[in-house]
Amino acid sequence: MAVPARTCGASWPGPVRTARPWPGRGPQPCPDPRGPASGPARPLLLLLPPLLLLPLLTAPGASAYSFPQQHTMQHWARRLEQEIDGVMRIFGGVQQLREIYKDNRNLFEVQENEPQKLVEKVAGDIESLLDRKVQALKRLADAAENFQKAHRWQDNIKEEDITYYDAKADAELDDPESEDMERGSKTSALRLDFIEDPNFKNKVNYSYTAVQIPTDIYKGSTVILNELNWTEALENVFIENRRQDPTLLWQVFGSATGVTRYYPATPWRAPKKIDLYDVRRRPWYIQGASSPKDMVIIVDVSGSVSGLTLKLMKTSVCEMLDTLSDDDYVNVASFNEKAQPVSCFTHLVQANVRNKKVFKEAVQGMVAKGTTGYKAGFEYAFDQLQNSNITRANCNKMIMMFTDGGEDRVQDVFEKYNWPNRTVRVFTFSVGQHNYDVTPLQWMACTNKGYYFEIPSIGAIRINTQEYLDVLGRPMVLAGKDAKQVQWTNVYEDALGLGLVVTGTLPVFNLTQDGPGEKKNQLILGVMGIDVALNDIKRLTPNYTLGANGYVFAIDLNGYVLLHPNLKPQTTNFREPVTLDFLDAELEDENKEEIRRSMIDGDKGHKQIRTLVKSLDERYIDEVTRNYTWVPIRSTNYSLGLVLPPYSTYYLQANLSDQILQVKYFEFLLPSSFESEGHVFIAPREYCKDLNASDNNTEFLKNFIELMEKVTPDSKQCNNFLLHNLILDTGITQQLVERVWRDQDLNTYSLLAVFAATDGGITRVFPNKAAEDWTENPEPFNASFYRRSLDNHGYIFKPPHQDSLLRPLELENDTVGVLVSTAVELSLGRRTLRPAVVGVKLDLEAWAEKFKVLASNRTRQDQPQKCGPSSHCEMDCEVNNEDLLCVLIDDGGFLVLSNQNHQWDQVGRFFSEVDANLMLALYNNSFYTRKESYDYQAACAPQPPGNLGAAPRGVFVPTIADFLNLAWWTSAAAWSLFQQLLYGLIYHSWFQADPAEAEGSPETRESSCVMKQTQYYFGSVNASYNAIIDCGNCSRLFHAQRLTNTNLLFVVAEKPLCSQCEAGRLLQKETHCPADGPEQCELVQRPRYRRGPHICFDYNATEDTSDCGRGASFPPSLGVLVSLQLLLLLGLPPRPQPQVHSFAASRRL
Repeated sequence: MAVPARTCGASWPGPVRTARPWPGRGPQPCPDPRGPASGPARPLLLLLPPLLLLPLLTAPGASAYSFPQQHTMQHWARRLEQEIDGVMRIFGGVQQLREIYKDNRNLFEVQENEPQKLVEKVAGDIESLLDRKVQALKRLADAAENFQKAHRWQDNIKEEDITYYDAKADAELDDPESEDMERGSKTSALRLDFIEDPNFKNKVNYSYTAVQIPTDIYKGSTVILNELNWTEALENVFIENRRQDPTLLWQVFGSATGVTRYYPATPWRAPKKIDLYDVRRRPWYIQGASSPKDMVIIVDVSGSVSGLTLKLMKTSVCEMLDTLSDDDYVNVASFNEKAQPVSCFTHLVQANVRNKKVFKEAVQGMVAKGTTGYKAGFEYAFDQLQNSNITRANCNKMIMMFTDGGEDRVQDVFEKYNWPNRTVRVFTFSVGQHNYDVTPLQWMACTNKGYYFEIPSIGAIRINTQEYLDVLGRPMVLAGKDAKQVQWTNVYEDALGLGLVVTGTLPVFNLTQDGPGEKKNQLILGVMGIDVALNDIKRLTPNYTLGANGYVFAIDLNGYVLLHPNLKPQTTNFREPVTLDFLDAELEDENKEEIRRSMIDGDKGHKQIRTLVKSLDERYIDEVTRNYTWVPIRSTNYSLGLVLPPYSTYYLQANLSDQILQVKYFEFLLPSSFESEGHVFIAPREYCKDLNASDNNTEFLKNFIELMEKVTPDSKQCNNFLLHNLILDTGITQQLVERVWRDQDLNTYSLLAVFAATDGGITRVFPNKAAEDWTENPEPFNASFYRRSLDNHGYIFKPPHQDSLLRPLELENDTVGVLVSTAVELSLGRRTLRPAVVGVKLDLEAWAEKFKVLASNRTRQDQPQKCGPSSHCEMDCEVNNEDLLCVLIDDGGFLVLSNQNHQWDQVGRFFSEVDANLMLALYNNSFYTRKESYDYQAACAPQPPGNLGAAPRGVFVPTIADFLNLAWWTSAAAWSLFQQLLYGLIYHSWFQADPAEAEGSPETRESSCVMKQTQYYFGSVNASYNAIIDCGNCSRLFHAQRLTNTNLLFVVAEKPLCSQCEAGRLLQKETHCPADGPEQCELVQRPRYRRGPHICFDYNATEDTSDCGRGASFPPSLGVLVSLQLLLLLGLPPRPQPQVHSFAASRRL
């Protein structure tokens, strides 16, 4: 991160300190204040050894006060260290708590976490869970194929012949403009009753399936009615599956016709606007319906492409991109006489969310000009697909060409690049209404194993940009049983509200033949899917035995996390998968890259590493030791990892067999004991099945006590491990109160509270009244002070969190405290563990006064040293606070204490916001190191559209001259304009609106974005330094020294006088990245390691490519155009006929 350069005048107006004359030096230029992140920096500071610096401090002509010498400041530092250590020894009770644990040694056992055994057991449990879903999937897929094979196609089927539950029926009945309300529904629609089921987070009916049909598909078409007819038989299979495995969640059949039948039945989650859900565009369907793809999209931008046609092409490309998943690779280029990429991507890139966003934005900048040159476009596309020096899917290869028409067949290009093997499929799209001969476009597709589509208007875009998947599914169908392999998806958001899920998918094939001896049918019927909630997988992992900083994670072949404590998307768009890379979930380094590669390759491994971790509140960085152990999860594409700190190798397991003792300790959880024993917060864990959860800890404790009066800690409905450990820690922390805290006067040492938190889930705060101001998380494992104390030795200071945008602390109204905590390390034999954290809460105002006294020249507490005019005394932090700045800053760069009264309300702020000049000096002197990372799961408020200039046109707007020109009315432009306006009444703001907005999803309020995070942590400097912030003839001395056994930096500095040479300000606040994080164009040049699926079906010698699309263009009559235009102007637009599936003729089932 570059720091803005400062400016420096030729001379310094105003007073200049006379304490340090600089002989022989005139005004000097300002050094470059930029930090290491912006390239090599010239040093801002003049570092001098103490012996050389000493004469400067006592130079002749100095005033009565001189800057303190180094040994003086080191003396102050030792006094501070001793005071902190003394208070913690008296009140923290670390040693006493160790003795209490040893005195109660008979009440617990020490258990060992064996990483290899643990990770193998969890991987086996997950494999068993998923295998049960696989068996259900196979039963469903086999049944579907048999039902369809036995089904007799009915040409004359009618809507009233079909009975089913329409999941959108209730919503459509509420909408007077819905299709069924206007036509009058003829189907025998079922009306069902539903019951609330917490497993589905929804109301369900277990006796029926539900059907969802996309908005742009006509429910009464023959294809859809036949589909509904034969899929009805799946209902009994769904029900039987649930009988065999009651833990099954959604069972879904997504048909290639767009019909979704799912079980159990539940009403569709009706959006506020147009429902654009289509199962064929869901991540799980795309992954199950075809093998991975290498796709090049080429767009004709010649001058013949009218304004409206070009807009149709842009929208079509965006819709095409949405049919790609993270297993696919893509590039987009435009062409006229020449071809060029539309974005900064010069080769195929992974079709992940961020890359697709770059494409979508770049496509909007395409401009039509020049002449059509198919040859340039296809040569560019083939060159892209032949580039073997990049990462790609290496399976299906295809070119998608969007054009308004042309005469050239570019046969020579196909002969050169694609024939005779035809390994690249060519799909051509005729866009817009025109009079061109489409035969060349049909020929290109038919001779290259592709398909020809027509997109005359907006309504045809979605259906025709996804039907190519049917063609890609042919080799899978022809491969038969070899292609019947279950695949597990990336994490994504369930459309019915289940939360984050993964889905097992299995393709369903058409097994029918047109007649005896005829070729085998090569159509895919659809994809069968069964959801598994991530929470169900998490329940199989150990949670509280690994300690606060131990965890389990899992990744897929792309390196995306399936499980990870940092997988917490703030917003989810159900149209897109949740893709958080393992190296983005953690702070990336070479060791983790190696671990990630090994896991993707399906290897086992173990490695101990030193790495950086981010604190839970994302304000601090700690360098820690972690043990990584990983194994593959068999029969899946996932790999499982376990992370353990060395101190979590062992954990305590309570053994409270004495029921009298159980009752005695339990009484210390009762609020009636809080006044004498301190307030107890209990972690909101799942202690028992019938325990009612609550975000209010007082209410949760009440619910817990009420339940414990009905059951015992040994009850089968309760987690005995959690309950016994909770009750044991209640008793142990009460003994700490009895032995240490109760007899101490906290006010003597200006303490607001003392506290202890334990792995067992207890946080005891003493005295009881201090609980009113306690803001830490009642779950110790989710409390930043707890986790940081375990990872660091010594005393960890945590000032109150202050946002730079919020008002300062109000010391007059509230007593502000600074938390100081340390871990309790317990050695039992050769086994070492850290089962608890203890600490104190300092009274900020009182300790700020104490800080000034400790960093002063007082010989006795009540006698500050006074200096006369000729005594040449050293300045100190108490008497000379008008000239000398003294502060304590923590390891994250946040202000903890200051000798400046006006800075007390800034405690907890990043120090650069308090003194930018001094913080930059500390950073440039390596007292601090900066770490930058990106949060890919953040949520941002929608950006308001700019109001400068004219807004972009959403549609092609004809001029008056066009209206007066009869030729214009008979042209394709007028016809396309009318269709666009007409369809626009249904597809609201099609060209501008994000589909998520059309669906009324939460993204209309806030959307996912990338935030840049910057944290600072202690650098390599551990010594005591005197240094000069030098800016020409104006300078500033400072001294900095780490306080032993703490996370504090003691800094003494002259107050700044050089306002004309202000340094740039270091930033710590999280900032929004307009470009969605690090530059995507640079990232794709160094792609992360990944592997595609193990199977690929892109070729079969028996494939019949004769069905390659047909179409014809015709000019509409002038009379029809004029009539429709008059209707539009009168405000009486006719409802367009629903789109009929273009593969209908070949889908006779």
